[in-house]
Amino acid sequence: MTDYRDESRDNALRFSAEMRLVLLFEQEAALEAALATGQEPWPFEGVAPRLGVLRQHDPIPLRMPAHYDTAQDGGPLPTISLVTPTLNAGRFLAATLQSVAQQKYPGLQYVLQDGGSTDETLQVAACFGSMLDAREAAPDTGMAQAINRGFAHATGEIMAYLNADDLLLPGALHAVGAYFARHPGVDVVYGHRVVIDGTGAEVGRWVLPPHDGPVLSWGDYVPQETLFWRRRIWEQIGSALDESLQFALDWDLLLRFRRAGAAFVRLPRFLGAFRVHDTQKTAQLRSEQATAERHLLRLREAGGPITGEDVRSGLERYLRRSTVYDRLYRLGVLRY
Repeated sequence: MTDYRDESRDNALRFSAEMRLVLLFEQEAALEAALATGQEPWPFEGVAPRLGVLRQHDPIPLRMPAHYDTAQDGGPLPTISLVTPTLNAGRFLAATLQSVAQQKYPGLQYVLQDGGSTDETLQVAACFGSMLDAREAAPDTGMAQAINRGFAHATGEIMAYLNADDLLLPGALHAVGAYFARHPGVDVVYGHRVVIDGTGAEVGRWVLPPHDGPVLSWGDYVPQETLFWRRRIWEQIGSALDESLQFALDWDLLLRFRRAGAAFVRLPRFLGAFRVHDTQKTAQLRSEQATAERHLLRLREAGGPITGEDVRSGLERYLRRSTVYDRLYRLGVLRY
């Protein structure tokens, strides 16, 4: 016998989630229109951007709005293939896997691709064996090759990868799947980022303005752990990450999506948490190789020599917009 009270409650929750998203998009459209007038001074003139800053404040407990757990769509959802590449990340892997398990997404295909860990990684993975559709351990040449090998097992309509020290936030997969289901013309989505430390405490948030295609030529502020894309655009770019890159593989992927004509949307929602710790690869981003890779991508997109002033100018307006969005979020005007 159907419990109509429960069905009515579920419908109300879905309607509430959809309306919240619609209202946020409308609110942002109005804000973009205001910022596009070019009138000076900009709001919050002189305030330094938080975007790109990993440690913004002392650690505090990570808390997300209650509606994140209930923002689930009741209609048909696309299948999602998620790959986690890992190498000796055992101390964080359980939290990562748990964040995926808690999604309870009905059409999830989850693949763990290990590069030959010698720590507790395989033991941790064994505890989550029932949720893994594929698990492989083999030496690789780096993260890009590990991810490509993981995607060789993937069949989902939507694709993504989640590093072994990062997290999906509550309800992320349902929010992403529902948006793709309702917007068949969109190829790529991503969202806002929470930054956490080695203990899982929050140390910052990245609030991004709506997607800006041209700024990708100068910098990559798309939070990788929040990035999802359709299989069709993946196949258009050759179905592979560039294995010659060790640091800028995420940025290169976005640029190739853009070149293929992908339609991008930044969802008005926090989707993932990026973990900052001393042993991660991102902590070495000032290395010679990372700098060289970033410069190579900028040269490729510019089609000729560039200067530091070119880069600064190319990023300036996007960073100023991000500051406005960040401050309005922290003031409670934008309720993500």
